[in-house]
Amino acid sequence: MEREILKRLLDWKDSKRRKPLVVEGARQVGKTWAIKEFGRLHYDHLAYINFEEAKHLREVFRQDYDTNRILRAIRTQCGVPCEAGKTLIFLDEIQEAEGGLTALKYFCENCPEQHIVVAGSLLGIALHRGVSFPVGKINFMQMHPMNFREFLMAVGDRALASAIEQRDADTLSLFHDKLTNRLKEYYFVGGMPEAVQAYADDAEWSEIREIQYEILRGYEDDFSKHADGALVERLRQVWRSVPSQLSRENKKFVFGLIREGARAREYEVALQWLFDAGMLHQVSGVTKAGLPLSAYRDGKAFKVFLNDIGLLSSMSGLEAKTLLEGSAIFTEFKGALTEQFVFQQLHETAELFYWSKENSRQEVDFLLQRDNELLPIECKAEENLKSKSLKSFIDEHDIKHALKVSMKPYKESGEVVTNTPLYLLQG
Repeated sequence: MEREILKRLLDWKDSKRRKPLVVEGARQVGKTWAIKEFGRLHYDHLAYINFEEAKHLREVFRQDYDTNRILRAIRTQCGVPCEAGKTLIFLDEIQEAEGGLTALKYFCENCPEQHIVVAGSLLGIALHRGVSFPVGKINFMQMHPMNFREFLMAVGDRALASAIEQRDADTLSLFHDKLTNRLKEYYFVGGMPEAVQAYADDAEWSEIREIQYEILRGYEDDFSKHADGALVERLRQVWRSVPSQLSRENKKFVFGLIREGARAREYEVALQWLFDAGMLHQVSGVTKAGLPLSAYRDGKAFKVFLNDIGLLSSMSGLEAKTLLEGSAIFTEFKGALTEQFVFQQLHETAELFYWSKENSRQEVDFLLQRDNELLPIECKAEENLKSKSLKSFIDEHDIKHALKVSMKPYKESGEVVTNTPLYLLQG
């Protein structure tokens, strides 16, 4: 497989301002494979330690933060030299080793020549539990499930993936039907590497679903293993409510859908836990469509998306046969899968918001800043491009450029609106 994060890791390696790197991301998105592959491709040696497995080394940071002593322990465990610039030190599930994150400060200060990457599936949880954090002494990188371009490369359509990256709309229009079919497949398979690899290896649809079910079971197991007892059931309730939240025409998160009579104060901690773990993501509404958008964030109005569209379709009970029913997959759940797809394609490179008009049904699905201007994005599940909300928003806010994303081919419509096929969307 090819992952785009490998390019970002290489930029980190070559940076003059390189510091120890923290790679965050939910479980099963491919962090361990990608970092190991990066080490294999660009270093003479890889010193890999997984603190979930190497329990005896969890105490290595507790005695003190003597980097020479710690490096000796790493060399002894891995059997490779820790040569500056030639060895990648990869400490996995670092949150399991007390003091591991704090130690990065001393590596940054005392031996900056060492190339160190740490990762962990629940690092976000650890950071919010009072772990001493080396502010200003580390670099951060987020990793997500495979996007649509990565999916295309995995299934052998490298030329189409390249055309999307280059935004070659003329070439892509010749392959519109094929790309539409690939997009349907991606809606079902999603971007979890194990599921994508199984699909590339011609696995049955049922096998892919079983892989997704195992990932979902693993996520819920994490609730019991890593959350306080009183919180576990609320985590499950919030997690399992997400498909019903997204199936609504107005996708604003409603606490009452978790259970009858639920209140925000009961579930806010559970929601934040899921955000910190990278399992869920939040898109805030804005009280005003102004710049900067972050200044008008509405703390009470937000949408919630899963980290992977394949997991959403799995949780929603979408059957494989739906793939064979024309465009039915795009209209299931009132466009939930379409908005999930758009979110996944864009949120790696931009902070997303949405806008809704008070006491009205008018809403713009996504809103972001680009080149110091507002860019509204309207999502359509099929080819119907009528959108009163987007037109009103453009007229009321003097918008210079807007996107309608749907299954129609690329087309500039007037001076403001561009009709963009879903498969061409990228951050």
